[in-house]
Amino acid sequence: MIQKFEEELDIKIFDRTSHPIRTTDAGQQIIEQAKKIIDDVMELRNRANLLNNIVSGKINLGIIPTVSAFLLPNEIFDFLRRNPKIEMNVKEMTTENVIKALKSGEIDAGIISTPYAAADEFFSDFLYNEELLIYSSNKDLNKDGDSFIIPEDIDLEDVWLLSEGNCLRTQVENICKLKENELKPSNLDFKASSVNTLVQMVDRVGGLTVIPEMAVDHLTEGQREKVFHFRKPYPKREISLIYYKPTYKQKLLDEMTDSIRESLKNKLKYDAAPADFVGVKPE
Repeated sequence: MIQKFEEELDIKIFDRTSHPIRTTDAGQQIIEQAKKIIDDVMELRNRANLLNNIVSGKINLGIIPTVSAFLLPNEIFDFLRRNPKIEMNVKEMTTENVIKALKSGEIDAGIISTPYAAADEFFSDFLYNEELLIYSSNKDLNKDGDSFIIPEDIDLEDVWLLSEGNCLRTQVENICKLKENELKPSNLDFKASSVNTLVQMVDRVGGLTVIPEMAVDHLTEGQREKVFHFRKPYPKREISLIYYKPTYKQKLLDEMTDSIRESLKNKLKYDAAPADFVGVKPE
């Protein structure tokens, strides 16, 4: 089929004399144009669905790991179950990679912690605010009879952090001015990329870490006894959907945004008393 197409165009798209086979310079231009044509056809199809009030299409979504672990199996899965005609491809990415992927067209939208200066050029739809909590192996943190901690009470040498490039790490550093902990062996180069890994390190080695509120639902009953609040005003992070520009997929993004907001409505502590919280920047 490709060779017949080449004959019709009178252009060689692939150089079959090379090993491995590669595209010719002219062929590369043809392929790029073909991609644009396919995108245009998809836009027409999605516009038709929009006019007919049909929610269907494909979304390529990038999500930071400290959000995807909790949002994906709950709110996003529920949204997809209610909208079986939507096809979604999800990739876990750091915030910087989400921004790069948006600019290159690799993804249609990203879910990150905001505000983030490098994302100012994008459109942004607020999703939710969630409290940042302490997860500690030290029950003495509760010695005063409450579960509220001030950053100055934390032994900075006992804190487990995510690897560089994770915005939650930066938010934790902004709360407590933290440095890497001293509990890990000196010959261990530790770079965690997930909240679950940090929780496991606290459980097995000791120390403490900071987790987002939505992570608590994934803890066992025993683990929840290790969760403490910071003292008021409670630190919180803001999560938003960002996208490069409104497109024919806007209807899909709007539906997903509304679904996430509605699902989390009144579930998170911030919604009951916004004045009790202070935002922590992710950079």
